[in-house]
Amino acid sequence: MNQRIQLASLDDQINATAREAVRQRISWPVNLTPANVTYHSRGHVLLMGSAHEVSQAARALQGRGLASLTLLTTDTSLDLPAASEPLICQTLADIQQSQLRITGYLGAFHVEVAPEDDDALNLAQALIERDVFDVVLDLTAAGALNDIQSWEIPPPGYVRLNELAEEAQRKDALDSVVELVGEFDKPRYFQVNSDICAHSASGNVGCTRCLDVCPADAISSVQGRIESRIEIDPFLCQGVGSCTSACPTGAIEFRLPETRRQQDTLATWLAAYREAGGQAPVMRFITHDSLDAERKSGAVTPGHLLDVPLEELGAAGHDQWLTALASGAAEVRIQLHDDMPPRLTAFIAHQAAQAHGILEALGHDATRIKLLQPHQTEARDALPSLTPLTDAALTFAESDKRARLNQVLAALTTLGEPSNHRHAMPEGAAYGGLQVDSQACTLCYACVSNCPTPALKAGGDTPTLSFLEADCVQCGLCEQACPENAITLLPGFLAAPARDTRHICHEEAAFECISCGKPFATVSTVAAIKKKLADHPYFAGDALARLEMCEDCRVKDVWKTMIRDPDAQLKV
Repeated sequence: MNQRIQLASLDDQINATAREAVRQRISWPVNLTPANVTYHSRGHVLLMGSAHEVSQAARALQGRGLASLTLLTTDTSLDLPAASEPLICQTLADIQQSQLRITGYLGAFHVEVAPEDDDALNLAQALIERDVFDVVLDLTAAGALNDIQSWEIPPPGYVRLNELAEEAQRKDALDSVVELVGEFDKPRYFQVNSDICAHSASGNVGCTRCLDVCPADAISSVQGRIESRIEIDPFLCQGVGSCTSACPTGAIEFRLPETRRQQDTLATWLAAYREAGGQAPVMRFITHDSLDAERKSGAVTPGHLLDVPLEELGAAGHDQWLTALASGAAEVRIQLHDDMPPRLTAFIAHQAAQAHGILEALGHDATRIKLLQPHQTEARDALPSLTPLTDAALTFAESDKRARLNQVLAALTTLGEPSNHRHAMPEGAAYGGLQVDSQACTLCYACVSNCPTPALKAGGDTPTLSFLEADCVQCGLCEQACPENAITLLPGFLAAPARDTRHICHEEAAFECISCGKPFATVSTVAAIKKKLADHPYFAGDALARLEMCEDCRVKDVWKTMIRDPDAQLKV
């Protein structure tokens, strides 16, 4: 299970040959999504910052084919001569700086001064008689206008330039502004399947994991007539991928290739590596940019290190890391880099904490999954300290994300020594059970109708409520939907067979219709409804008996009463 590796038994040349065989035989799936999002920019540029910084940048941009330059200064005013394009200067007062709001993307930046007690002023309309600016060049110092924007990854067309940047960096930034004129296409990276989304049901809000981890603020919760739904703005989305890894049901996934193809490729790579004679493979998840930087620096990694190239680290979460271990990797290493936005850094750390918690619960060494800090070459190249858990290929029979995860966990359970206890997990992890108060539950099944997964199910002919913990994503929709407050969530990973076994939470005898004898509800449901409607005029007197009738007999009784007394309904 956690056997120490014999270092002398490894041959790096054989491993390197096996790794090359894998690369030649199986390509890592790349983004094949056709470009179907188009930005239109006419070159109306807004420059923001101190008068000194803005004037320098404006002079460098004049005469380079831009439609207009609007200079928004934060200290003193400017009066620069116009060149080949219109040049507008405006100074913001301190109060106006605090009220500045910028939304949008390349070709569609809405810039407003928005006082709390007055209408917002559209600066593009006021200064250049257009609805929007096309490009924003932010030259403000840290702690100034930057803090107004919540973007960890600025939208396309929003260029930030630090006042301390070197001359080469300044030139590159200004050149990029000039190049942002015309039409630009990019992929619509993700798709959302609302049918399996755990975000909202019956007006209640449940899972918000994708909203919490998107560093580009491209995901929003849109309120419908009753329920909210998740929407991804394709113009803001930059393909970080943390939403796909955070989504517990697979409702958000890459369009092409589908997220599950990465998982399949991991297992296939490891099988091919073993077939070629490779031993003790270590899977390293790394971005394309980091990998290119290593190659340019001349770095040569040892043969046991198999690199998984990602657009961004968020594209693979703990489910894929555990897949690698269950498919025969000795270790998994995640190569962090210097340019990670804070939310992505926190997300990767949270995923690692979940993976470590699961490994410990199943009796495995948590050090099999490691986060590598930038430039940790010794830790990167180190041999694994433990042998692989298995040399058998993992083949997935399901396409559903949760079902695949459960298959991985089942494999790790077989290969380990589960504790048979519930283990605490990081807050927000999609693992846990629930407790049903049988004294309060009336088997109304509101929880079942709101559950986005098969975790909760109603009985067939017998009124029962059953639960399968392996399918529960701890969204809380069942808890919120229960009218009797009979459900309580139990967060934590249960390392016991009960997690994979459906069990009965509550069951009752059926209440039979007093007219035809058909079972139509439970005894407690009928009792609860009679109590709540006892004073309703529609059920006054003998009519209260209708609550003990099935739907068909209830209608028949109403018609019989109307025939006997046509004015009866008018008395209600």
